[in-house]
Amino acid sequence: MIEIISVRFKSGGKQYYFNPDGKQFAQGDGVIVETSRGVELGTCTQGNTLVDEMELTAPLRPVLRMATQEDWQTVEKNREKEARAFQICQEKIAQHGLDMKLVEAEYSFEGNKVLFFFTSEGRVDFRALVKDLAGTIHARIELRQIGVRDEAKMLGGLGICGRPFCCSQFLDEFQPVSIKMAKTQNLSLNPTKISGTCGRLMCCLKYEQEAYEDLVKSAPKQESFVETPDGAGTVSSVNLLRQTVQVRLESAPETPKCYHNCELCVIRNGKGKRPEGYVQPPLEELARLRRQDREEEKPAPRAEEGSLAAALEAVLQRDSAPAAAAEGEEEKPARPRRRRSRSRRPRGEEGQQSAAQREEGGERRREERPARKAAPGSAPVPQAQEGEAPAGEKKPRRRRRRPRGGGAKPAAPAEE
Repeated sequence: MIEIISVRFKSGGKQYYFNPDGKQFAQGDGVIVETSRGVELGTCTQGNTLVDEMELTAPLRPVLRMATQEDWQTVEKNREKEARAFQICQEKIAQHGLDMKLVEAEYSFEGNKVLFFFTSEGRVDFRALVKDLAGTIHARIELRQIGVRDEAKMLGGLGICGRPFCCSQFLDEFQPVSIKMAKTQNLSLNPTKISGTCGRLMCCLKYEQEAYEDLVKSAPKQESFVETPDGAGTVSSVNLLRQTVQVRLESAPETPKCYHNCELCVIRNGKGKRPEGYVQPPLEELARLRRQDREEEKPAPRAEEGSLAAALEAVLQRDSAPAAAAEGEEEKPARPRRRRSRSRRPRGEEGQQSAAQREEGGERRREERPARKAAPGSAPVPQAQEGEAPAGEKKPRRRRRRPRGGGAKPAAPAEE
């Protein structure tokens, strides 16, 4: 493992690894590094990190030091020189009559070298131009021809999607894009719709290409002869993202029907002709191709909604039950709670006879009750006569009980 830091010299440019040489750097710090073009000032995009030596393709160059305020002022002065050098170079190109378009002028950090970027359709002989520029600017001159995609990356701008160019924002390297990608994604082959500002195919065609290639493997080709749950037919259009196709049935070719890829049985892929000797299976057998989960997809949410509604209703009923009970108690007067007897009381004449028998039994027990013993030294307690209570005792109070259920009142005790 070796310790590295990542440095970027331009916004949206490529990142390069450098050896921190035992120093600690954080993301966003300005660093002075040694490059193949000389000493340059860059911005640290990744702090000290350990990586495997196998990932490095060349020996790392060291980081010289941390950038100071004077270094940033030097960069600002170089920007001013670049604007002046750009104007001088355009004038010289017009004087020499060269077929080239100047894109950008760039000064080195030390200010002893100027690099001019230009575009051209063919080769340009600019040897006289270099000599003229060197005598005017008094610095080392280098001209470099670039492509139109590099030009768009340097200049920047907005794409047809309304966002800044991907190449000027985050693309470190250009990826190859072909017209086959547009065909695979069922895009219009109109160059004005699939081309970027640079005039080349849009870089974003590469983003979803792998997903489309996987979907193409499971989808039938256009004009394929297939079997559907409603009969045999020919594929008229394919929707890769939704995995559906439009099929013109032999029984109704005027009205194409939409089917999922799993509902189709491909008989001839991409030929568009009915095979010789083909006999269509019965519709009962073709109906087995219909996707079952499509029929089960709709009831499932309803069942979930029904269960959720039932749970909410149960909660509302449970919360509203005490309130309804309280309102009922306020409206209706409270009934006295009656004491239930173990045996059901008889009603009518039988009830009157049983009440009389209970009264006779009570008088008999009172007669048989022994007299209380008198205390020593006190007068004897006289015995109570028949039908009278003993002296010193209160006459027992008769307790009347109403028969339950609104029956007749108990009759008076019979006289002997």
